[in-house]
Amino acid sequence: MPPTEAKRPLSDWFRRWRSPLRRFLVAKGAIRVADLDDISQEVFLRLLRYDSAEVIEHPQAYLQRIAANVAAEWAVRASHRAKHDPRWLDALVSEGSLEDEHDRAAAQREIKSALMTLSPRERSVLRLHFEEGHSYSEIAAHLGLTLRIVRRDFESSFRKLRGELKVKVTGV
Repeated sequence: MPPTEAKRPLSDWFRRWRSPLRRFLVAKGAIRVADLDDISQEVFLRLLRYDSAEVIEHPQAYLQRIAANVAAEWAVRASHRAKHDPRWLDALVSEGSLEDEHDRAAAQREIKSALMTLSPRERSVLRLHFEEGHSYSEIAAHLGLTLRIVRRDFESSFRKLRGELKVKVTGV
């Protein structure tokens, strides 16, 4: 069988199962939304290692099992990852021109304005995460909320900020 013909079932699987696989991973709740595409891609890359996809009787269950394993590996790697230290950004600031300073000040005003569109709780969640470096579970304990509410507020506030900043920057 030619190599392109052997890969065809995998490309068919990718088109058919990619969205259900992403929904499965989201439902597990153990991974960041930003990692969904990477984990999905890793699942299908692992399938390329196998010679014959025809022997798999239940492809969705098989893909979900691989996805669960990959997600678990990503979670372990993430737990060993060093926390972000925002102070390293200070080293990147260069001596800029007056024009750069004006642009930075305008951007800061836009960001502050966008932040004011958020609820006080959403602002608190973002502040505790980015300024004080707290995890979602620490934020939940600090604010007396459930972990689910903290995650929801974090994601919804980012969505609101993206929309607000896009409207102001592009004028859309």
